[in-house]
Order: sequence, then C-alpha cells, then structure tokens
Amino acid sequence: MNISDAATQCGLPPKTIRYYEDIGLVTPGRLGNGYRDYSDDDLHKLRFLQRARGLGFSVEDCRVLLSLYEDRNRASADVKEIAKTHLTEIERKIAELQSLQKTLSELVHACHGDDRPHCPIINDLAR
Repeated sequence: MNISDAATQCGLPPKTIRYYEDIGLVTPGRLGNGYRDYSDDDLHKLRFLQRARGLGFSVEDCRVLLSLYEDRNRASADVKEIAKTHLTEIERKIAELQSLQKTLSELVHACHGDDRPHCPIINDLAR
C-alpha cells in the first residue's frame, strides 16, 4: 500500500509517516519503482505510534516501547517503568499548570479592568 493509503488507514499525515521512516521507527518495503510499500505490520506500528504519541510519550520513549512491543520476551516491568516515568512527568506538568492558573486567576481578580492605569497584572509582570 502506498503512503497516501497508509495515511488514510492509520490517521497520520504522510509527512509524519515519512518522519517516522526517516528516524527509523518504521521501515516500509519498496516496490520496484522505489515507492514505499506499507504492509499491515507497518500500519499496526503506525497506529501504535499514533496512540503512544497521543498519550504524550516522546519519540525516544516510542522507540523503546515499540522495541518492547516487538520483543516477545519483554518484561512488563520494563514497559511499566517507562509509563510510570511519563506519568510522573505529566503529574509535574499538571501541578505546574495549576500553580500558574492560581497565580493568574488571583491577578485577574485583583485587576479592576477599568480606565485607570494601575494594573496588578502589569505590576506583577514588571517585578
């Protein structure tokens, strides 16, 4: 199957599929004319990558997860450790965003939003 059909089948843009090929995550076969020929296995890998990236895993995490997926002798503990590390990072980002939300909410409530030049938001940004 060509790249357009593969893109339609897995829901990824052709540019992303080419990128995944360039960095070695997917290696489709080639036809006699040099065109890419995506197999069902390639489509499955592309869907796997789409789901993993959708969950926020880095490209390098995806590389490791894909290799673990293909390793039938893998230990699920290895997969879990990658997921736990990623979850910890997500939780850290959420806490950071909640702190930003709290601070900005306080500044917005402190600002009268009228015609006067005094603005707690500007004052806070300028300090």
